[in-house]
Amino acid sequence: MTSHIWLGMWVLLRSGYPLRILLPLRGEWMGRRGLPRNLAPGPPRRRYRKETLQALDMPVLPVTATEIRQYLRGHGIPFQDGHSCLRALSPFAESSQLKGQTGVTTSFSLFIDKTTGHFLCMTSLAEGSWEDFQASVEGRGDGAREGFLLSKAPEFEDSEEVRRIWNRAIPLWELPDQEEVQLADTMFGLTKVTDDTLKRFSVRYLRPARSLVFPWFSPGGSGLRGLKLLEAKCQGDGVSYEETTIPRPSAYHNLFGLPLISRRDAEVVLTSRELDSLALNQSTGLPTLTLPRGTTCLPPALLPYLEQFRRIVFWLGDDLRSWEAAKLFARKLNPKRCFLVRPGDQQPRPLEALNGGFNLSRILRTALPAWHKSIVSFRQLREEVLGELSNVEQAAGLRWSRFPDLNRILKGHRKGELTVFTGNPLRNHYLE
Repeated sequence: MTSHIWLGMWVLLRSGYPLRILLPLRGEWMGRRGLPRNLAPGPPRRRYRKETLQALDMPVLPVTATEIRQYLRGHGIPFQDGHSCLRALSPFAESSQLKGQTGVTTSFSLFIDKTTGHFLCMTSLAEGSWEDFQASVEGRGDGAREGFLLSKAPEFEDSEEVRRIWNRAIPLWELPDQEEVQLADTMFGLTKVTDDTLKRFSVRYLRPARSLVFPWFSPGGSGLRGLKLLEAKCQGDGVSYEETTIPRPSAYHNLFGLPLISRRDAEVVLTSRELDSLALNQSTGLPTLTLPRGTTCLPPALLPYLEQFRRIVFWLGDDLRSWEAAKLFARKLNPKRCFLVRPGDQQPRPLEALNGGFNLSRILRTALPAWHKSIVSFRQLREEVLGELSNVEQAAGLRWSRFPDLNRILKGHRKGELTVFTGNPLRNHYLE
């Protein structure tokens, strides 16, 4: 009986039925195999909350970029291929929201992660898992749209604490005691960072904790979502720093400097510290962003915000760990558009480079490409072989006029290939 169910699932899948139709069969098959039925995925959820999605009681099935493309085509949703995401027309945005200040329709505002299927609508700020997106698309006509979109500034449990700390913090240049200003500048290495730079990035200072306060604003600056506090502590002859994020680090997805990014910006420099972003932006004038967790990880939820850039430069630090993290992050963002600043004595951290009198623009020009034309991955080889097999005539080379049988076998002579004939000439042996 089990084999018949599995065979039936395979026939339905080959016939073009979507995977969601097969899930009940899969649950029945799992029950017959002795597995708990609660592990089998249930029907798509029709309602969700944008800021805090309910935890799933079932394992999330992996999704591939091919399956996402097929689903979008099957439901008539136009999309475009991006570096790490698919851009599609958003079913969550109203017609009035799709028009910018110029009156031109801003299409393809929905970003879908190719690896996880997680989506984010830049217009309505709705976000969720791939299962949430399927449920919303299939339930648009039955009144299930109600409740999909919430306010642009979602509330969370630490919102009151965030507002309280932010209101108590003041701009550094407004401190009443000039000696305290000089002490803070020395402790944080801000002696060459101007007040205009601090004002542009909305950096404040919390006197009771002796900490710099970096805000996390919602896209478009519509609300305050979180904070990062950087406290300086004296340890012997040096200074150590301690970071505190609100909310907790796993939920802190702030690309510091994002409100200053324009849609026309095609290049950005990514750093691991907010102080480095201040120094880079002031010295070079280039857009800069700070990864929320430094060299620890690059959260997938941030990938849509980096899709617009054609050139991304990683300047994460001056040690080997930063170099390895930059190479790993570049693989997520498409190595062909990523460049890495190699750590060295003449290429320290951006803030140290500014204080040391280095030319930061010159250092950025020496950034190395993360992708090298002489290094080929197995995935690239597989795609090239598939392309040649799918387009045999286009991949054919220059044909011989005297050897029709050889043209049939080798499809002509292509650049970079060598054909060697051996053996008895009358028997036409050859070796490629």
